[in-house]
Amino acid sequence: MNRTKVFVFLMSALLAVLANAQSTVYFTTEISPESLVKIYKALGVEPTGYVAVKISTGEAGNNHYLKPTLIRNLVDEVGGTIVECCTAYGGSRQDVTKHWQTIHEHGFDSIFAVDIMDEFGQMRIPVKDRTHIKYDIVGDHLANYDWMINLAHFKGHAMGGYGGVLKNASIGVASTAGKAYIHSAGYTDDASDAWNHIEDQDGFLESMAAAAQAVHNYMGGRVIYINVMNNMSVDCDCDGTPDEPKLKDMGIMASLDPVALDWACVQMVFNHKGKPGDDNAPLIERINSRHGTHTIDWAEHIGLGSKNYVIVKL
Repeated sequence: MNRTKVFVFLMSALLAVLANAQSTVYFTTEISPESLVKIYKALGVEPTGYVAVKISTGEAGNNHYLKPTLIRNLVDEVGGTIVECCTAYGGSRQDVTKHWQTIHEHGFDSIFAVDIMDEFGQMRIPVKDRTHIKYDIVGDHLANYDWMINLAHFKGHAMGGYGGVLKNASIGVASTAGKAYIHSAGYTDDASDAWNHIEDQDGFLESMAAAAQAVHNYMGGRVIYINVMNNMSVDCDCDGTPDEPKLKDMGIMASLDPVALDWACVQMVFNHKGKPGDDNAPLIERINSRHGTHTIDWAEHIGLGSKNYVIVKL
């Protein structure tokens, strides 16, 4: 066998191994400040420098967001700054002044350093997948951070079907204009016009995946992904009047692979044996009716991660 054939053979073997490689997803049924730190440490990665902890601080009137008391130990452990961006649909977080008021009312700024990353400006970052969006528009303070803890509340979402780390990286890190651009699948970055151009549902979902990859790549892969599966309403934390959760809390999952993590959470919901008082049917319907798993499929398709995973229970 000549050298060329040997090289081709070895590369084929390597690609086969990589294709079958499983991403590790850590899981604990305990939802507590201590378990958040424990599952973070299980990943074996220690952020350095300036660490952004991306959460949703929750719309005014919503009580399902991740509470400061729950996340405090983890934020302290990494020396992190809570980061947010403004919304694109009005409400209590599109206006910066109202956003700061909501952050204060929900108790974040009394415990943590908080940064609304697009308060003073925005910037464009490259996207690898230009099927719909040609760039991602994010808060310009993203440039100030060396690492990101993507700390998402896993639940339903009115448009995306579900919200997890992929949404938290894409819509969550996008500025108001960026959110409009993603929701309209690249049609416009004008928040006053975007809602007239949201008929391309799969385009929206694919744009979310592309934007999540853009943030991951911009951070040089220095991102830790965590989903907290509590208060799993069919409605997002961006809804000021969310439906009450019908499904009992399940736990916390974490991974360095956002695709594997969101997919593992979705599968846990879908495979759950529902019963009265612990009903997964409403959340399943919300995800399926919005074709929500397509975001995960597309994120895998463009190379952000893999749906092939193994769960390690803590």
